[in-house]
Amino acid sequence: MQGGFDYSHSSGFYAGVWGSNVGWIAGPGAATGNASLETDTYFGIKNSFATDYSYDVGFIRYNYLGSYTPAPGFAKADTNEVHGSLGYKWISAKLSYALGDFLTVPSATGTTYLEVNASYPVADTGITVGAHYGHQKYKGTAADLLTANGLDPSYSDYMLNVSKDFGGYVLGLAYTNTNAQAGGYYTVNGTNWAKSTVAVSINHSF
Repeated sequence: MQGGFDYSHSSGFYAGVWGSNVGWIAGPGAATGNASLETDTYFGIKNSFATDYSYDVGFIRYNYLGSYTPAPGFAKADTNEVHGSLGYKWISAKLSYALGDFLTVPSATGTTYLEVNASYPVADTGITVGAHYGHQKYKGTAADLLTANGLDPSYSDYMLNVSKDFGGYVLGLAYTNTNAQAGGYYTVNGTNWAKSTVAVSINHSF
């Protein structure tokens, strides 16, 4: 289950919170105990300028709630990130930068995620088609050690999606995949967490 609330002001300021049940921290052996809830809190400023250009600068905090203890060599999953993006019409590029530990990887300041997103509304149909490409690059001694052992955690991902507006309720279908190393860092208990996935969503704004 996932859900969130967002607030936006005419000045461009925005803030929000998002939550989801999770099970990935203890599953791959990064911790003992249980962290069953992720909550993301964020704020920033986004606006447009010139003609058809936009920007977004902000901060996000990922919190993983529960009673768990990181395994040796791992950190708490709680993560702080800053980001900046620039858009033109229906395409944008965004860079996220980690401040400290990053999703159980200790001392990972400088870990980055660079992404390009496109979202094109088909005129007079209520249909929007989209595409995404991103690259996660880990930094720090823990990531360097994994790479030296042939388990490079860095990866690229992509997504294709389509959505349709039905009277304010938006039904979406998305396909995503990665080139993360199967059989290595992202294979847990014989399950490849980096494999392709199909997701269906329904969104409604109040």
